[in-house]
Amino acid sequence: MVNSRANTLLKGIKDFVVETGELSYFAGRFFKETLKPPFEFKELLRQCYQMGNRSLVLVGVTGFIIGLVLTLQSRPTLIEFGAVSWMPNMVGISIVREIGPVITALICAGRIASGIGAELGSMRVTEQIDAMEVSGTNPFKYLVVTRILATTLMLPLLVVFGDIIALYGSALVENLKGDVSFQLYFNTVFDALSYGDLIPATIKSFFFGFVIGLVGCYKGYYCKKGTAGVGVAANTAVVTASLLLFVVDFIAVFVSDIFYEL
Repeated sequence: MVNSRANTLLKGIKDFVVETGELSYFAGRFFKETLKPPFEFKELLRQCYQMGNRSLVLVGVTGFIIGLVLTLQSRPTLIEFGAVSWMPNMVGISIVREIGPVITALICAGRIASGIGAELGSMRVTEQIDAMEVSGTNPFKYLVVTRILATTLMLPLLVVFGDIIALYGSALVENLKGDVSFQLYFNTVFDALSYGDLIPATIKSFFFGFVIGLVGCYKGYYCKKGTAGVGVAANTAVVTASLLLFVVDFIAVFVSDIFYEL
């Protein structure tokens, strides 16, 4: 029993190390192919539309509900301490600095990473990628580079959109329950925010988008044969991307905290 558990643990560690190395190599190949011509601008624009425009409704609804819920849950506590006037400051900083980027990235990981994994996995299973390689086309540049660049560019825009909708939802609650005008609410939020809140949140949003695209493409591009492999690729893409998002978020918060101390 002990040997069996030890072997299972060793196998898990080995698989983790191997996959980390493969993912790192995949990322290195992405940077190498990105700088080499020709550049697939048309496909990049199409992917930006697919991942950005078609995610607006989902991100908007999620952000609006987050703003509503956060304000409704926080309001009674702030009233108890006589600090309800700090509601716009607290909600604005919380959403812009942490809640907005992380929740939007997780939503996009569920939608985009799984979609990329399933799409590229299906192409791998049906040998379309192999056919592109035989015909002299560079499938990595056409399929992978464009998708990773699209997620990297689109996610910060989706984060900004989600933050605005979340703040609007919070302002709506304050307007109905506290008779606070929308103009006063947003003026208070913008007065509370600083470049130290906006810049780290924006920078880490680019990394979130890169992680989502990288993991989705990696899982789909190296999908195993069979229809079951497509499902596994889509599922593991979401799980792995979500875990890496929290790791990247921790690193971003840790680094920004160091700069704040300096």
